[in-house]
Formats: sequence, structure tokens, C-alpha cells
Amino acid sequence: MKVTKTGDGLAVAIPDWVVETLGLKEGDEVDVSLAGLHALEVDRKMTREQAIERLKQISQPLPAGFKFDRLEANDR
Repeated sequence: MKVTKTGDGLAVAIPDWVVETLGLKEGDEVDVSLAGLHALEVDRKMTREQAIERLKQISQPLPAGFKFDRLEANDR
């Protein structure tokens, strides 16, 4: 991949095979993280709806009678 200057930052062109694998299109957002000392990992960024659905899948039921009180939770 080639790094190019864009405005105040740098940009990396994502290879076609990565674009196809992740199903990316112009305007999509991706997460880029370090995968090692000299490696990057690119992943499609989840939408809000996808994140909520994922949380629903891993969530556990709350105890009977549980009530969340925002004011109590933020009481200092």
C-alpha cells in the first residue's frame, strides 16, 4: 500500500482484494488498528444498529425487579 499526503494528514489506498473482502464502498467507515509492530488491521466499522444488535445477542437478562435510576447512577 502506498501512503499519500492529503491536506493535514496521510491516506492509504486500500487494495481491491481488501475492498472486495470487506464489501466496502466509497463513504464507508473502517476501523484501523495495529496488528503487530509492522502490521495494520482493517475492519468495517459497525453501524449503531449493528452494535445494538450485537449487544442484544450477548446480553444477559437483568435481575427481577431491576430498575435503572439515571440520577442515582450519576450521584456524586
